[in-house]
Amino acid sequence: MHSFTSLRGGFSRLIADIFAYPLYEYSNFCIILFTLCAIYGIVPQLANMVTVLEEEMKHTRTLLLIGLVFALIAPLSLFGAGKSEANESGYRIGVSKLLPHPALDAVEQGLQDYLKTTALSVSYDLQNANGDISTASSIAQKFKSDKVDVAVGIATPSAQALAQVFGPTSSTAVVFSAVTDADEAGLVAANIAGVSDMNPVEDQIKLLIDITGAKRIGNIYASGEANGVVLMEMAKAACAKLGVEFVASAVSNTSEVKMAAQSIIDRVDAVYIATDNAVISAITSVDDVVTKANKVLFVADPSGMDGLNAMIAWGFDYYNIGIETGKVIEQILTGTKAGDIGTVYITDPVKFELWFNLDTAGQLGYTVPQSLQDAAAVLIKDGKKISK
Repeated sequence: MHSFTSLRGGFSRLIADIFAYPLYEYSNFCIILFTLCAIYGIVPQLANMVTVLEEEMKHTRTLLLIGLVFALIAPLSLFGAGKSEANESGYRIGVSKLLPHPALDAVEQGLQDYLKTTALSVSYDLQNANGDISTASSIAQKFKSDKVDVAVGIATPSAQALAQVFGPTSSTAVVFSAVTDADEAGLVAANIAGVSDMNPVEDQIKLLIDITGAKRIGNIYASGEANGVVLMEMAKAACAKLGVEFVASAVSNTSEVKMAAQSIIDRVDAVYIATDNAVISAITSVDDVVTKANKVLFVADPSGMDGLNAMIAWGFDYYNIGIETGKVIEQILTGTKAGDIGTVYITDPVKFELWFNLDTAGQLGYTVPQSLQDAAAVLIKDGKKISK
């Protein structure tokens, strides 16, 4: 068996023989030869050859230098590719958010912040459907093509699009978040789990009645969204149980919300807005209509209260919804089947926030009991936000 030194010598003789040919016959071999030289560690011999052949090969020095550089950097290039693969290791999570909104943004941030606290290595593909159902479906198709490890849908339509595209038999888990009624939305399967944002609608409306004495309560909801219809029906049932009139107005998209508010404002004492994505996205329009009419606005989503005149807000801190969603994702990635997790409901009062705008209450002639003020997370008083 030849020794490694013998191999070096053999390659040296081979190179010398090739260099003996006319220039035009060996110039095409230069890059390959220098690569071989680098591999076998015979750059010193090569340097001697270059000196011997210097006069004959002056006009090919550039080519030779390119070959030498290539030989030297080739191993570095291979190393870089390996590093890139290492960076791509870990789990890929696709997140489809229905639209930009403080509540849904908080969910997105909360799940990421929670997963940072775990030992999991994850990367994200964060997508936003801008309220368009066809875009939500396209995002779902993208996640399927990219073979994400977990597909997350924030809000009912986005979660439904993922469930439809992946199907109930997919090995990829679909996780929903900020979905009121998973059963009604068709989000029940062996590969689906998530977190509900089912609000205590009856308790919310009772609080509104206790403070204002309202006899007619208005509501705006999206008729094409399962989440919105479920919440409207719950509000309607609560009003019937509590003995007050319920006045509803349906919209098909966000652009219709202001007109819907205008259509009912003269027929109600107060307006109750649930966590309906299409309506909440246009909450400033509702607030404007209600304020000009000197009526009470109750919002079930405190995350968008800054800058509003709404008198009461009571609902989830959606950042906590995101935290709980992150926990579901962690369970799935560590071996728990999505179907075994199912729907997670949040009942801890600490996860809810109560807001009162005392300035608005005073302007409308209402008094918020001190006990409720003490229980509130945030008060608006004298134009200032007081967080507790």
